[in-house]
Amino acid sequence: MDKKVNFHLPEYFENRELSWLKFNGRVLNEARDKKIPLLERLKFVSITSSNLDEFFMVRVASLKDMVYANYKKRDIAGMTAQEQLAAVNAKTRELVELEYSTYNRSLMPLLNTEHIFIIDAFEDLNEKQQQFVDRYFEDSVYPVLTPMAVDASRPFPLIRNKTLNIAALLAKKKEKKGSKEAVEFATVQVPGVLPRLVEIPSAFPEDKTFILLEQIIEKNIDKLFLNYRVLCAYPYRVMRNADMTIDEDEAEDLLKEIQKQLKMRQWGEVIRLEVEEKIDKKLLRFLKEELKVAEEDIFKISGPIDLTFLMKMYGLPGCDHLRYPSHTPQRVPRIEPGEDIFAAIRSGDILLHHPYQTFDPVVSFIRQASNDPDVLAIKQTLYRVSGNSPIIASLAQAAENGKQVSVLVELKARFDEENNIVWAKKLEQAGCHVIYGLVGLKTHSKIALVVRREEDGIRRYVHLGTGNYNDSTAKLYTDCGVFTCHEAIGEDATAVFNMLSGYSEPLSWNELALAPLWLRSKFVHLIERETMHARDGKPARIVAKMNSLCDEGIIAALYEASAAGVKIDLIVRGICCLKVGISDVSENITVRSIVGNFLEHSRIFYFFNDGEEEVYMGSADWMPRNLDRRVEILFPVLDDGIKEQLKHILAVELADNTKAHVLGADGNYEKIDKRGKALVNSQQQFCDEADKAVPKAGHVYRERVFIPAEPAE
Repeated sequence: MDKKVNFHLPEYFENRELSWLKFNGRVLNEARDKKIPLLERLKFVSITSSNLDEFFMVRVASLKDMVYANYKKRDIAGMTAQEQLAAVNAKTRELVELEYSTYNRSLMPLLNTEHIFIIDAFEDLNEKQQQFVDRYFEDSVYPVLTPMAVDASRPFPLIRNKTLNIAALLAKKKEKKGSKEAVEFATVQVPGVLPRLVEIPSAFPEDKTFILLEQIIEKNIDKLFLNYRVLCAYPYRVMRNADMTIDEDEAEDLLKEIQKQLKMRQWGEVIRLEVEEKIDKKLLRFLKEELKVAEEDIFKISGPIDLTFLMKMYGLPGCDHLRYPSHTPQRVPRIEPGEDIFAAIRSGDILLHHPYQTFDPVVSFIRQASNDPDVLAIKQTLYRVSGNSPIIASLAQAAENGKQVSVLVELKARFDEENNIVWAKKLEQAGCHVIYGLVGLKTHSKIALVVRREEDGIRRYVHLGTGNYNDSTAKLYTDCGVFTCHEAIGEDATAVFNMLSGYSEPLSWNELALAPLWLRSKFVHLIERETMHARDGKPARIVAKMNSLCDEGIIAALYEASAAGVKIDLIVRGICCLKVGISDVSENITVRSIVGNFLEHSRIFYFFNDGEEEVYMGSADWMPRNLDRRVEILFPVLDDGIKEQLKHILAVELADNTKAHVLGADGNYEKIDKRGKALVNSQQQFCDEADKAVPKAGHVYRERVFIPAEPAE
């Protein structure tokens, strides 16, 4: 008799925020890996720092808002917002301490052995270097600075979000004898328009020597306050609440409302104050009071504040031996450069695997459509695009060429709002019909539709993807896309755009599943189908790859499937609220996270289905926001050859024992013990396969690894 199990118990779930911190710990872990080239390790420290900034501005800010609103509801792991804040604070301090320990004790000494020096004390400068620094300050820095004093007539200034600043305590030089010294406060922003990392003359020709801009300012800060003595000066930085709250029902003009909210970000509540570890106590007390920062939100930093500057060191000339060889995205075998892309798609569906294969076919798809006299309409969703997007240029050109162009530009794409506003206006000026997203929903789907007049009638060409239409990030993120002119998918694509631009929802759909309509129920159905197969004694298998997994309903369905005997392998890069190894609950589930040279971003879902295997791709992770509060698309892989290629991708990632961290029953992620095993680095293998791909139609990978119904040992 089956034992009834409640799969929704809080102890079966990991807290979302703590899981994210574990992910950032895995990023930092790459910086601590001695087998990785030195500049690559510096890059991972920079990414760790950048990730943490965004986490505080959005997630920690949201928790603070919940506490202020006296929100008492517990999360899926049974924690209140106040309990989450306390746990996040403690874990963040551990992470930051490890980050700076890695920087100070490991990476800096290794840089020095490579004759690369970052000067961290003025006394380490020789006379020639001191002269250079002083001259650089006079010529390039001083004219840009705006020192700001605080007194009765000058209130404490706005300290902008994420900017680096220097706070100083001053005393007048000409105080009357015997009078008590009056201490005054001043602050100066370290200008973001100047490079933070300044190269200075080296003591030896083979050396590369740098100093940070804030240290140059500190060394010369007395020149900003000529009538004062500088008692002390220390750098600091604030992080503000950047989580925008927009009442879309009340906003008459979403574009104007978002522009207003962007300005308000600079005024958001201070949620973190970073100061140098040895900061003067009186100075810190003044900052704490003026910025209204709680003691638990102050982070004393043992090293340079904001390590994102390390990314600037990655491209140092003459240091190729300290980096991985760069990968050049290879052409897609089925698409000859410069050929008629519509003819290529008519010959069969085409898989694109970025960044191993180039993003150029996607750019060519829109560019050729914009100039093709037989193309009648182009419709596309845009979530994040590059700073100089060729796709935007082609869409504008298409409108100018008289084609019907409809573009949904998602203005609410976090931290890309300003960029998207600029593009939306440009597209409108060119004559495109621009939709500014939907009320209450973010449009996160990745779809482009080209309607073309051909000899046998109207044909619809569709690109569906897992990643953004961004030619820059396509070189850094792993994503998949498919070109197809399958009639049923073309009909669905038209229905999607009619729904986005108006209120027309068809009575039935062919192949696509959409959120927030029925994508959740689709996933639950697919999982439950495997559960039923397992209960009937049939082989049952699920492999799912995504960025994040934190939806309670999906996790509970996976637990039930596992308890029934379904073998489940999950490849989850970031947040994972599912726990493995729970008796009678998740013993048949494995979770791995791949953190490598590229950011894993593709979403692929495999279901064994009693031998009638099904593979899906899409834009959605298994998160409540993706399933319930966004417009997302899940699409089936209809071509058998592409299905096999995607199974191969999943199998190689499951075999990765170099960049994969595996989740244990204790909640910790560990690298795989590789002793006596052949090394598998999935990202490197995909690079190699793309390089070796046979450039002809009908290409399949030379080496194939299939996913069996039962997991390999």
